[in-house]
Amino acid sequence: MRRHASAALGLAVSLALLGPGFTAAAETAPAPFAAPESGVASVDDIVKLTDTRSAIFVNSPAMGRVIQVQVLHPASGGPRPSLYLLDGVSAGEESNFQESTWTQKTDAVQFFADKNINVVLPVGGTASYYTDWLQPDPTLGVNQWETFLAEELPPIIDANFSGNGVNAAAGVSMGAMGAANLVTRHPDLYTGLASYSGCLDNTHPGTRESVRGTVAYKGGDPENMWGPDSNPAWVEHDPLANAEALRGKHIYVSTGNGLPGPYEIGTDPWSTIAIGGPLELATNLCTPLFQDRLAQLGIPATFIYRPYGTHSWPYWQDELRTSWPVLQQALGV
Repeated sequence: MRRHASAALGLAVSLALLGPGFTAAAETAPAPFAAPESGVASVDDIVKLTDTRSAIFVNSPAMGRVIQVQVLHPASGGPRPSLYLLDGVSAGEESNFQESTWTQKTDAVQFFADKNINVVLPVGGTASYYTDWLQPDPTLGVNQWETFLAEELPPIIDANFSGNGVNAAAGVSMGAMGAANLVTRHPDLYTGLASYSGCLDNTHPGTRESVRGTVAYKGGDPENMWGPDSNPAWVEHDPLANAEALRGKHIYVSTGNGLPGPYEIGTDPWSTIAIGGPLELATNLCTPLFQDRLAQLGIPATFIYRPYGTHSWPYWQDELRTSWPVLQQALGV
């Protein structure tokens, strides 16, 4: 049964990635900066966009360039926890990397306006899985996102936005895998995880092919990320294999099943159904594998299987709201 599910997953992803309009798009990055000898990340600039939204530009030695991160935060001071909210494969491409797709495609700004937390939104990271790549990629450049997000950025957020050291991570699609790897690889840093339409499994061949297809879809070479299948980096970045690290965390995982739902009414059927349908079917097929693993380990988690829904932002906006009680517990607010 598992073998059939894995094969179906690979087929679903392949169908989705064959759609027209899927072209390689390199991220437009700021000019590299001269990293300080100490190798410590530093603030290049902070731009206050509104009373509750700021853009912070961070000199990242790991990335070798300035990285923009937008932060949603209360207007008032006082200590507060931080939610790191990761993007999908385009990672801000829709706005020419001026902002996260979360703030462009959902009502996240309004939703968090009355909540006493920081929402940390990295801008960029197209097809990077928010991980440390083994080597630079000719198209996607230098990707050392795990080091940036888990080591360089948290002390900067805490120092500049009154962070209290309590953190949770959430992400959509590619960002769900990225968030899960951050939590499993840095369990002392995060108290919770929310995954929306993500496949948290690098164990099975079909799921590995979905990861490779995501990177290749944006023109990257998957071997530059975690190498060939024989490379231990694949297991080291496998949330299913490393699920024990999730013990004691607050966990929310959701997926649709690819069938048209309320948000497909009146939309372009190709992009939302012909492409978004198979992609969501893929996440629906691999999510039970992750659920079974947590059950075997006796790790409690909330799993939501929607009876419809494609791989698209209106559903993820809903899931962000639905997952809030779990994230609220993780953040202690």
